[in-house]
Amino acid sequence: MVKLKDTLTKKLNKKELSLLKTSYDVVGDIAIIEIPEGLEKKEKIIGESIINHHKNIKVVCKKSGIHSGRFRIQKLKIIAGEKRKETIYRENNVQIKLNPEEVYFSVRLSTERKRIANLVKKNENVLVMFSGVAPYPIVIAKNSNASHICGVELNKKAHKYAIENIKLNKIKNVELFQGDVRKIVPKLYKVFDRIIMPLPKGSENYLDVALKTVRKGTMIHLYIFLQEKDIPQIREKIKEICKINTKTIKIIDIVKCGQYSPFTFRVCFDIRIM
Repeated sequence: MVKLKDTLTKKLNKKELSLLKTSYDVVGDIAIIEIPEGLEKKEKIIGESIINHHKNIKVVCKKSGIHSGRFRIQKLKIIAGEKRKETIYRENNVQIKLNPEEVYFSVRLSTERKRIANLVKKNENVLVMFSGVAPYPIVIAKNSNASHICGVELNKKAHKYAIENIKLNKIKNVELFQGDVRKIVPKLYKVFDRIIMPLPKGSENYLDVALKTVRKGTMIHLYIFLQEKDIPQIREKIKEICKINTKTIKIIDIVKCGQYSPFTFRVCFDIRIM
């Protein structure tokens, strides 16, 4: 694969090359890149270079801020290619339609989504809280023998895409709900064999909701951004929340599944109800 810096050696000076961020995410046929301060005037050249050297990329967007707000979304500006932000992303035998500016979505969780799907046993009932455009429900549906999968998402735009994605992948055993998990989950009147909680930040604050829908043997996959040194503290916090909700648990595994920033990781706590 041609390295970005190598394609720009004749178009950027030595100082500009030193500022260049060479890694970027690719969502479908859209590349999402960070343009550092000092390179704004060269952003179009950088974007066109990416398109010229990667046939699968049709749009290049630059990040125009950090993930923020209730839905953890990020502003994007098109700097090269086609004038659109909607795309179809493929992973784990599924297709996912989305606009990465309107919904939170991480391509870096592809391997983790497959890990969870591989853990799902035959005829399990699965709940995905904060289900977004439905990557977890769809990957699980396509790669396991789950009986039924419920997804709950607050963002109306993400929910709309999720419905499209269920149809796109011809899924029959996924049921989607739009709204706050605190209001929706209690109304499901169901007990689940497996609960997935991939909220970007603060998912532990909804653990009490999940605990009201469990039985002995239920597995909860709780995702938290934290530094490695904080894992013992969070482990104790999880145990305390479960104790308050009169549930005995065992933390089966703690899996690092991606780096959010220097020293900060996305960590999954695999929790079994005892």
